[in-house]
Amino acid sequence: MSLSLIGLITILIIVTLLISGKVIPIVAMVIPPLLGALMAGYSFVEIGSFFGSGVSSVINVAIMFIFAIIFFGIMQDVGLFDPLINKMVVFSQGNVITVSVGTVLVAAIAHLDGSGASTFLITIPALLPVYKRLKMNPYLLLLLVGGSASIMNMIPWAGPLGRTASVLEMDVTELWKPLIPIQIIGMILMIALAVLLGMREKRKIIRNYGSLESAASLEEAVEEQDASIKSEQENDLARPKLLWINAFLALTVVGVLVAGIIPAGLAFMIGVSIALPLNFLKVNDQMDRLRAHAPNALTMASIILAAGLFLGILNGTGMLNAIANDVVKVLPGTIAPYLHIIVGLLAVPFDLILSTDAYYFALLPVVDQIAASFGVASLSTAYAMVIGNIVGTFVSPLSPALWLALGLAGLEMGRHIRYSLFWMWGISMLLVVLGISIGII
Repeated sequence: MSLSLIGLITILIIVTLLISGKVIPIVAMVIPPLLGALMAGYSFVEIGSFFGSGVSSVINVAIMFIFAIIFFGIMQDVGLFDPLINKMVVFSQGNVITVSVGTVLVAAIAHLDGSGASTFLITIPALLPVYKRLKMNPYLLLLLVGGSASIMNMIPWAGPLGRTASVLEMDVTELWKPLIPIQIIGMILMIALAVLLGMREKRKIIRNYGSLESAASLEEAVEEQDASIKSEQENDLARPKLLWINAFLALTVVGVLVAGIIPAGLAFMIGVSIALPLNFLKVNDQMDRLRAHAPNALTMASIILAAGLFLGILNGTGMLNAIANDVVKVLPGTIAPYLHIIVGLLAVPFDLILSTDAYYFALLPVVDQIAASFGVASLSTAYAMVIGNIVGTFVSPLSPALWLALGLAGLEMGRHIRYSLFWMWGISMLLVVLGISIGII
């Protein structure tokens, strides 16, 4: 059996298991690639080296995740986000559409640093309580944040354009400039999608609760009931007198994260080390906060490490490169001149089976070589593949930042793919068609 076939079967099994929800992500991302590597003839010693390289590529994300969850959990405990949540609810007046559109705009601003992880760290903890308060689907939050961040991911200091520029051996800023109109159109489409899905969400809330006011009042009743049975210790978690100090601490940590002064994991580690004694003077209280948030953080960190094994095996065995080359070879020769457009239109599904590196460093050069033989400019090929692929960045299970977002929101990968794939693929194809119509492709 060829290496590419083994790799393709392995990835399809993993994606199927994740979508089906029959097993937890750790099982899906450990057993299939392990068996695939053994079928390809690799020894356990070699698999161990793949594990080492794969884990080393995600270890910083795992460390950041652990301390980010604990840090934002503490900030949630002490009531940092309560004023923001209350003002957003008052501003929206229960208007689900306003919240949906606001989510797109906030995510776009948050992604100006080009980091998906920091975007999710900034937006999810702050907006998730608003969605819960208004009885909105949290998967809508992830779709809107991920879609908005994906459109903004065309900025030159983000990963995809940097990879593309290195393949084409050109300046990344020059590569980006023609994409600015696509970004603007993409954001308009995301706002339109937010309005459309917001209207749909509003109808669901009214259907389930009778009215938006009933949903909000039900939430308040539940909160009051929960508050009445909370222990005195839990009631004392809020620190209203330290609100501005905690806000300054959170903004400083995020600012350091965006500026890249120190590694993100270290920034959150320092943040946790300051936040605990600042808000909880007793050692037992500090340990209680760690115990409260550690299970979720460690669970998702273990999933990220499992993803490291998955990526390490697929990269180390050469399965991803083999898939990228063989997929192109089996295509009929009559469609070769339009191969870049076809790949662009199918780029979001490609995101489910190819890592970002495999897509840009393995598939792009091969497609470019074939298309160039039929007179297609390399820039045209690159733009078709970038525009088509980039919208699906945060739908793919191969995105470590997406796992971070899922952990922050307490959501499942399979349900997210089912909820978001149709909409993101639709926007991707629209943008490719628009790229052709305005002459970029």
